[in-house]
Amino acid sequence: MGRFHDGEQQLQKRVDPNLPRRMARTAEIALRDFMPDQHRDFFSILPTLVVGSIDERGRPWASMLAGTPGFATSPDPVTLQVNARPVPGDMLAQHLKHDAQLGILGLQPETRRRNRMNGRVTFLQDDGFTVHVEQSFGNCPQYIQARLPRLVGAPNDPPVKPEGAVLSPRAGLMLAGTDTLFIATHAKDEGVDVSHRGGKPGFVKVEQKNGYTQLTIPDFRGNNFFNTLGNIALDPRAGLLVVNYDSGDLLQLTGQAEIIWDGPEVETFQGALRLLRLRVDEGRILQGALPIRWSQPAYAMQLLETGSWA
Repeated sequence: MGRFHDGEQQLQKRVDPNLPRRMARTAEIALRDFMPDQHRDFFSILPTLVVGSIDERGRPWASMLAGTPGFATSPDPVTLQVNARPVPGDMLAQHLKHDAQLGILGLQPETRRRNRMNGRVTFLQDDGFTVHVEQSFGNCPQYIQARLPRLVGAPNDPPVKPEGAVLSPRAGLMLAGTDTLFIATHAKDEGVDVSHRGGKPGFVKVEQKNGYTQLTIPDFRGNNFFNTLGNIALDPRAGLLVVNYDSGDLLQLTGQAEIIWDGPEVETFQGALRLLRLRVDEGRILQGALPIRWSQPAYAMQLLETGSWA
């Protein structure tokens, strides 16, 4: 039987004291310990997977794996076989170990479909790894920008640019101009999760503080699962991934997260119910690392009711 953990229930209760009881009934149906056939088939047609993982210091990181559709397959409802390795420089390469916890998001931008699966690595091989399903559930198509992928071939030894607590102008521009990002979080005994966030270009505020960069991201109306924010309530750390869909660049960040519940910023940002704030610890840019490029976006209709910091 599916359930929401203590952090998720804390968030639900803060929104509405009666919400945890209603969401408990939803969890019994929506949260599974296996993948339905529809999800298994879905993963097998994707050219990318977003993966959340944890480093040796317990910090979350978000990554993207890429390959010819079919690189991810499900031989049975509790197994996902991934025949791909992280791109050069991706932090995931250091985290793939036997019994490592992973959060996996399958997203097909052109149809706005997405499904999630969280589990543990059970087998490693030279060209991939196997994950045992611990939690599986679907997500709605809200805030997803439609894009068509195009395979361009794997790059040769793409450059890796380290980022510190104070982000470079290049990293800042990637964040300030993006309409999509991915967030990895985890909570002790509850596994790793990775989720999608979408908004108008400029929905990520980038501010240079004294010795670090601060990011502020609106949290819009969703499904009330609170997987990401519920994890942050228990462990205030998060990893971000931004993809440059034109160049194939990846920006990976990890840092300290905080939920902003009210105040002028929340009140003045159109569509925001609360804010997520991240103090950057470190990161890296993987230049041209992905073997895929995407078409220009068709923005989600939900963005009409949201704002921008720009």
